[in-house]
Amino acid sequence: MMTSVPEDLTVMGYVSGPFGIRGWINVVADTEYADSLFDYRTWWLGRDGNWKPYTLIEGGVHTKKLAAQLENVNDRDQAFALKGCEIAIPRSEMPEPDDDEYYWVDLIGLEVRNTQEERLGVVERLFATGANDVLVIKDGETERLLPFVAAIVLKVDRDAKLITVDWGLDY
Repeated sequence: MMTSVPEDLTVMGYVSGPFGIRGWINVVADTEYADSLFDYRTWWLGRDGNWKPYTLIEGGVHTKKLAAQLENVNDRDQAFALKGCEIAIPRSEMPEPDDDEYYWVDLIGLEVRNTQEERLGVVERLFATGANDVLVIKDGETERLLPFVAAIVLKVDRDAKLITVDWGLDY
Protein backbone atom coordinates (compact mmCIF):
# COMPACT_ATOMS: atom_id res chain seq x y z
CA MET A 1 0.00 0.00 0.00
CA MET A 2 1.41 3.38 -1.02
CA THR A 3 1.27 6.09 1.64
CA SER A 4 0.42 9.54 0.30
CA VAL A 5 2.83 12.31 1.23
CA PRO A 6 1.25 15.03 3.39
CA GLU A 7 1.11 18.41 1.64
CA ASP A 8 2.04 20.31 4.81
CA LEU A 9 5.46 18.79 5.55
CA THR A 10 7.69 21.08 7.60
CA VAL A 11 11.43 20.40 7.66
CA MET A 12 12.63 20.03 11.24
CA GLY A 13 16.22 18.86 10.72
CA TYR A 14 18.41 16.50 8.74
CA VAL A 15 20.34 13.24 8.99
CA SER A 16 24.03 14.00 9.43
CA GLY A 17 25.17 10.38 9.18
CA PRO A 18 25.10 7.00 10.87
CA PHE A 19 25.42 6.54 14.64
CA GLY A 20 27.06 3.28 15.61
CA ILE A 21 26.77 0.03 13.68
CA ARG A 22 23.17 -1.03 14.37
CA GLY A 23 21.36 1.30 11.96
CA TRP A 24 20.92 4.33 14.20
CA ILE A 25 21.23 7.77 12.61
CA ASN A 26 22.69 11.07 13.82
CA VAL A 27 20.18 13.90 13.56
CA VAL A 28 20.68 17.65 13.62
CA ALA A 29 17.38 19.22 14.69
CA ASP A 30 16.30 22.72 13.68
CA THR A 31 13.99 23.02 16.67
CA GLU A 32 14.10 25.05 19.88
CA TYR A 33 14.44 21.86 21.91
CA ALA A 34 16.29 19.19 19.94
CA ASP A 35 14.50 16.31 21.60
CA SER A 36 11.06 17.66 20.62
CA LEU A 37 11.43 15.66 17.39
CA PHE A 38 10.90 12.59 19.56
CA ASP A 39 7.30 13.78 20.13
CA TYR A 40 6.46 12.51 16.63
CA ARG A 41 6.22 8.79 15.88
CA THR A 42 6.46 9.14 12.10
CA TRP A 43 9.29 11.06 10.49
CA TRP A 44 9.30 11.82 6.78
CA LEU A 45 12.81 11.60 5.30
CA GLY A 46 13.61 12.82 1.86
CA ARG A 47 15.73 14.56 -0.72
CA ASP A 48 14.63 16.77 -3.57
CA GLY A 49 10.95 16.47 -2.66
CA ASN A 50 10.96 12.65 -2.60
CA TRP A 51 9.64 11.72 0.84
CA LYS A 52 9.30 8.38 2.62
CA PRO A 53 7.79 7.76 6.08
CA TYR A 54 9.85 6.12 8.83
CA THR A 55 8.58 5.02 12.23
CA LEU A 56 10.70 6.22 15.15
CA ILE A 57 11.51 3.30 17.46
CA GLU A 58 13.83 4.96 19.93
CA GLY A 59 15.98 8.05 20.32
CA GLY A 60 18.28 9.92 22.63
CA VAL A 61 20.34 13.08 22.96
CA HIS A 62 24.08 12.60 22.39
CA THR A 63 26.30 15.66 22.84
CA LYS A 64 24.80 18.33 20.56
CA LYS A 65 23.04 15.89 18.23
CA LEU A 66 20.27 13.36 18.45
CA ALA A 67 20.59 9.67 17.75
CA ALA A 68 17.54 7.82 16.51
CA GLN A 69 16.59 4.32 15.52
CA LEU A 70 14.08 4.02 12.70
CA GLU A 71 12.05 0.98 11.79
CA ASN A 72 13.62 -1.13 8.99
CA VAL A 73 16.97 0.69 9.20
CA ASN A 74 19.03 -2.12 10.67
CA ASP A 75 22.69 -1.54 9.86
CA ARG A 76 25.28 1.16 9.30
CA ASP A 77 25.03 0.97 5.49
CA GLN A 78 21.27 1.63 5.58
CA ALA A 79 21.82 4.51 8.02
CA PHE A 80 24.63 5.93 5.87
CA ALA A 81 22.32 5.89 2.83
CA LEU A 82 20.05 8.35 4.67
CA LYS A 83 22.86 10.88 5.24
CA GLY A 84 21.79 14.29 3.96
CA CYS A 85 18.09 13.51 4.03
CA GLU A 86 15.86 16.19 5.46
CA ILE A 87 13.50 15.20 8.26
CA ALA A 88 9.98 16.61 8.10
CA ILE A 89 6.83 16.44 10.16
CA PRO A 90 3.33 17.34 8.90
CA ARG A 91 2.49 20.85 10.14
CA SER A 92 -1.00 19.64 11.04
CA GLU A 93 0.55 17.40 13.72
CA MET A 94 2.42 20.27 15.36
CA PRO A 95 0.80 22.17 18.23
CA GLU A 96 -0.37 25.70 17.47
CA PRO A 97 2.06 28.28 18.87
CA ASP A 98 0.84 30.78 21.43
CA ASP A 99 0.10 34.35 20.31
CA ASP A 100 3.65 35.62 20.79
CA GLU A 101 5.39 32.40 19.73
CA TYR A 102 6.52 31.42 16.25
CA TYR A 103 7.95 28.40 14.57
CA TRP A 104 11.26 29.36 12.99
CA VAL A 105 10.07 27.99 9.67
CA ASP A 106 7.25 30.58 9.72
CA LEU A 107 9.75 33.44 9.99
CA ILE A 108 12.08 32.34 7.19
CA GLY A 109 11.39 34.32 4.03
CA LEU A 110 9.63 37.23 5.79
CA GLU A 111 10.73 40.73 4.83
CA VAL A 112 12.25 42.85 7.60
CA ARG A 113 11.69 46.62 7.77
CA ASN A 114 12.56 49.09 10.47
CA THR A 115 10.30 51.73 12.00
CA GLN A 116 11.46 54.21 9.31
CA GLU A 117 10.12 51.80 6.64
CA GLU A 118 13.66 51.02 5.45
CA ARG A 119 14.11 47.49 4.10
CA LEU A 120 16.76 45.50 5.97
CA GLY A 121 16.28 42.30 3.96
CA VAL A 122 14.67 38.90 4.30
CA VAL A 123 15.01 36.35 7.10
CA GLU A 124 17.29 33.62 5.77
CA ARG A 125 17.55 31.52 8.93
CA LEU A 126 17.63 31.66 12.72
CA PHE A 127 19.93 30.28 15.37
CA ALA A 128 19.94 30.06 19.15
CA THR A 129 22.68 31.58 21.27
CA GLY A 130 21.54 30.45 24.70
CA ALA A 131 20.59 34.00 25.68
CA ASN A 132 18.15 34.52 22.79
CA ASP A 133 17.40 33.52 19.24
CA VAL A 134 19.01 35.48 16.40
CA LEU A 135 17.51 36.39 13.01
CA VAL A 136 19.91 36.15 10.08
CA ILE A 137 18.72 38.74 7.57
CA LYS A 138 20.09 38.91 4.03
CA ASP A 139 19.80 41.79 1.59
CA GLY A 140 21.93 41.02 -1.44
CA GLU A 141 25.47 40.65 -0.11
CA THR A 142 24.62 42.31 3.21
CA GLU A 143 23.97 40.06 6.18
CA ARG A 144 22.59 41.36 9.46
CA LEU A 145 22.23 39.52 12.76
CA LEU A 146 19.34 40.77 14.90
CA PRO A 147 18.46 39.46 18.36
CA PHE A 148 14.92 38.07 18.35
CA VAL A 149 13.82 39.95 21.48
CA ALA A 150 10.78 42.15 22.15
CA ALA A 151 12.84 45.37 22.42
CA ILE A 152 14.01 44.93 18.80
CA VAL A 153 11.33 42.81 17.09
CA LEU A 154 8.27 45.02 17.43
CA LYS A 155 5.77 43.14 15.25
CA VAL A 156 5.56 39.91 13.28
CA ASP A 157 2.80 39.98 10.67
CA ARG A 158 2.77 36.57 9.03
CA ASP A 159 -0.19 37.50 6.80
CA ALA A 160 1.68 40.50 5.38
CA LYS A 161 4.96 38.50 5.41
CA LEU A 162 6.60 41.36 7.33
CA ILE A 163 8.63 41.80 10.50
CA THR A 164 8.94 45.33 11.91
CA VAL A 165 12.06 46.01 13.97
CA ASP A 166 13.68 48.83 15.91
CA TRP A 167 17.02 48.62 14.11
CA GLY A 168 18.88 51.07 11.90
CA LEU A 169 20.35 50.35 8.49
CA ASP A 170 23.75 51.42 9.79
CA TYR A 171 23.87 49.17 12.88
